[in-house]
Amino acid sequence: QETGLKSLAARGFGSAALGMATQSLARLLSRRWGGQWGGSGPWFPRAAAGAVASAGALCAAGPAARCSRDDGHGHGHVHQHPGDGHAHSSMPDKFNHEHVGTDRSHLVFGVPKKGRLYEQIKKMLEGAGIDYTRKERIDIAHCNNLPISIVFLPAKDIATYVGEGDVDLGITGEDCVAESDVSVKVLMALGIGKCNLSVQAPKDSGLNAASLAGKRIVTSFPVITQKYFAELEKPGNPTHIKCISGSVEAACGLGLADGIVDLVETGTTMRAAGLEEVSVVMKSQAVLIMNPHSKHPELCEVIRRRLAGYLTAQRWVMVSYNVHRDHLKKAESITPGKRSPSVQPLEDKNWVAVAALVPKSEAASIMDELENVGAKDILLTSLLSSRMGD
Repeated sequence: QETGLKSLAARGFGSAALGMATQSLARLLSRRWGGQWGGSGPWFPRAAAGAVASAGALCAAGPAARCSRDDGHGHGHVHQHPGDGHAHSSMPDKFNHEHVGTDRSHLVFGVPKKGRLYEQIKKMLEGAGIDYTRKERIDIAHCNNLPISIVFLPAKDIATYVGEGDVDLGITGEDCVAESDVSVKVLMALGIGKCNLSVQAPKDSGLNAASLAGKRIVTSFPVITQKYFAELEKPGNPTHIKCISGSVEAACGLGLADGIVDLVETGTTMRAAGLEEVSVVMKSQAVLIMNPHSKHPELCEVIRRRLAGYLTAQRWVMVSYNVHRDHLKKAESITPGKRSPSVQPLEDKNWVAVAALVPKSEAASIMDELENVGAKDILLTSLLSSRMGD
C-alpha cells in the first residue's frame, strides 16, 4: 500500500488529500483485516491492493472536488472573478459557490465503479437530473448542474469512506454497510440489487447453520459471518472462517470449506455448484447512505428527493381517457389515482376527460377495465420523474 500511495503522490496529489486517503486506508485495513482476522493471510495482499485503489480514487477527489477553469469534462463552466468564484451554466443560484484556499465546496458522492449495480445507478442518476460525463479510465466526474463530484469506488469500500472519510453520500448494498461496521445514516432504500446473504452447504448433506458452527466456512464477508456464527458456536469450538475475494461457491467442491456464506440473487450459481441455502443471514438491497458529519446536508436532501422522485415515477404511469358522464362513476372507481382523478369538461357536455395515476404493474388490466365500461381514447403516458412527497 505504501507503493500505491507514493505513486499517487508522484502524480501530483496534494498532501492533504493524500493524508485523508492514508488515514481512511489505515482504518479500513486495521478494522477489516487486523486484530482477530490477522494480517498475514494469503488474501491480505489482494485486499490491501484493492484498498489502495480505493484510496487512489478518493485522493483524486480531494483536489478534483474543487472546480477548475478547465476540468477536462467539457462542462462549460462560466467563471466569475475575483476570488476564483464561478457559476456552472445550469446550476441553481443557491449552489453557485467560491473556492477559498483548500476548502472543498463540492459534495463528494461515492458510487460503485462497475458491474450491474453501476449500470442501474447510472440510469437512476440520469433520471434524477444529475448530469455528468465519466471519461474513460477516470474514476471521478463532476456534475455540471450541481456542485457534486462523483467518485467511482469498489462497492465494498463505499460505506467505509462515507462513514470515516470525506465522502458525503454513497450508494452501496446493505450487506456492504454491515460488513464495513461503520456509522452511517441510511437515507433511503433504492429497491435495486436485492439479494440474500446466506449460509450455503452441499445439497442433501443434511447440514444446517447450527451444525456448521465450529466447522470451516469460506466467505467474502468475514465480519458478518463471525458475528452470525458466534451466536451458534459451542464454548471452545470456534468457527474457522477463511476470507477469499471471489468464486466462493467453489470452496466446498474443492475441499476448502464445509459451508460458505455468500450472496444469493437468483440461486443459479449456487445450484450449479451443488449447493443449497440453509439459512438467511440477512436480506440486502442498495441503499443511499450519508456521512453523519457531512458539510452539505441541504444538498444531500436535494439528491435524496430527486432519487425518490425518479424511483416513484418508475412505479406509476398516467392514464387519460374520455368517458360519458353516465359511466364516470364506474370509471373513477377503476382509476381513483393517488388522491383523486382529474376530471375536465369537454365541448360535448355529455363527455368528460379524465386523467389519473395508476400503478405501472396494473396499467394493462386497468385499460381493459376502462374499455369495458365505455371509456374511449385511452392513453397511457410514462413519467420521467415526480415529486409526490416521498
